[in-house]
Amino acid sequence: MTSSQGSLARVASASLQGVDGFVVDVEVDLSQGLPHFAMVGLPDAAVRESRERVRAAIKNADFDFPVRRITVNLAPADVRKEGPRFDVPIALGVLVASGQLPASSLEGAAALGELSLTGALKAVHGVLPAALAVRAAGCRRFLVPEGNAAEAAVVGGLEVWPVRTLAHAVELLCGREAPAAPSRRARPRRPGGGDFAEVDFADVGGQEHAKRALEIAAAGGHNVLLIGPPGTGKTMLARRLPGVLPELTREESLEITKIHSVAGCLPAGAGLVVSRPFRSPHHTVSDVGLIGGGATPRVGEVSLAHLGVLFLDELPEFHRHVLEVLRQPIEDGHVAIVRAGYSVDYPARFSLVAAMNPCPCGNLTHPTKSCRCSPADVARYRSRVSGPLLDRIDLHVEVPPVAWGRMGVGSAGPPGEPSERIARRVREARGRQARRLKGTRAHMNAQLVPRQVRAACRLDGPSEELLRSAVSQFGLSARGVDRALKVARTIADLGGAESLSVEHVAEALQYRALDRMEA
Repeated sequence: MTSSQGSLARVASASLQGVDGFVVDVEVDLSQGLPHFAMVGLPDAAVRESRERVRAAIKNADFDFPVRRITVNLAPADVRKEGPRFDVPIALGVLVASGQLPASSLEGAAALGELSLTGALKAVHGVLPAALAVRAAGCRRFLVPEGNAAEAAVVGGLEVWPVRTLAHAVELLCGREAPAAPSRRARPRRPGGGDFAEVDFADVGGQEHAKRALEIAAAGGHNVLLIGPPGTGKTMLARRLPGVLPELTREESLEITKIHSVAGCLPAGAGLVVSRPFRSPHHTVSDVGLIGGGATPRVGEVSLAHLGVLFLDELPEFHRHVLEVLRQPIEDGHVAIVRAGYSVDYPARFSLVAAMNPCPCGNLTHPTKSCRCSPADVARYRSRVSGPLLDRIDLHVEVPPVAWGRMGVGSAGPPGEPSERIARRVREARGRQARRLKGTRAHMNAQLVPRQVRAACRLDGPSEELLRSAVSQFGLSARGVDRALKVARTIADLGGAESLSVEHVAEALQYRALDRMEA
């Protein structure tokens, strides 16, 4: 991956496009003429500034910086390069081209990393997709900053060399020092902070109806809207949903780790993410912050919640145009961002959990507190969330205040059911879905297309009559009917039933609280 002819050197590196990596050939040419450091290949400002970092790092690492005309080309030249990740390969290319490092020492190797002025290497973002790219290109060794070594070591079939400084990189390449073996241990952690051991459904007193709804949501991958007065436990319930979702497969862990690596959410030294993410953006988030994009493409909250939970508290307080951009990723499971200068595709297959009050003051459904809102106020408040978005949420669940006897304070009330027991039922239901959907693109009931819904959710006479009555009474749309059937199918899977019954459909229709309120 490195060649030299006189004063020409080539060093392999990698850049990012969306959440995927691609190989970049860093070509360094030294020629006669006035001292000048030119860089071509669509570098951004951070890449162009590497000229000063590389110059200072080479000098401070006790190497000679060549006083010649230096030209650096980043190929392919028609793709924009971003960030300080090319500092190390540029510096190594300069050392090879000036004869201070043998070209043979970099055969089969790739390098990545930011340089400080002292020559120390700093961690960069997106090392996991970069490691996958250089392995696919046939590289055998990958030189990365120590802070990124555990992340890169997740990729099998690639020898990862943790590097402290530019001088250390030269010592390793020349064989004067043996590389340290990076840890391959996956660090169980939730991207977003917290410990799942601290959030168990057993801590939630009462709210059996809401817990049942979240169990159904976990089993079928459905979206949920929790509606209730302040202080009824909506946020507490939502934070416990990731704990009952099935454990991640290795492929899913790699997907999540890639996204969080590109976004810079992985702390230094972190390896593979093995817990499902839980993201809870504030209601002041912008549409770009939620979906991603911007002048320089960035990962949004919906992608950071990929294969996990996106929690939107105080749903009507979000700007309406921000909520509307959720409609496409909810349906498609990915975000396609197209701008004049770039086009990227981010995965965004998440479970949406939203929470809202029943009215502006929050007391509309409270059994003891009086509501001060007029019908017009309530209608205006609820209209902040559009009907098409609500149609894409499978379960609308009322969360009432908890009576003293169900709070679990002191000796009052029995302890709640632990998450471990709920998770076992969820795994069994997911297993039934996986067997039924084998050979299709869907993995769980929420992903069924209309044709699959008709095949998997056949109704008997009483069930069909009940659903027809609900359409007439609540004004369910065709999409709403499909989603009610999917929920009914998940309820049947949780109960181990092969076919739907009127009980399954009746329970599914209970989770359409907003439809009943507006009927």
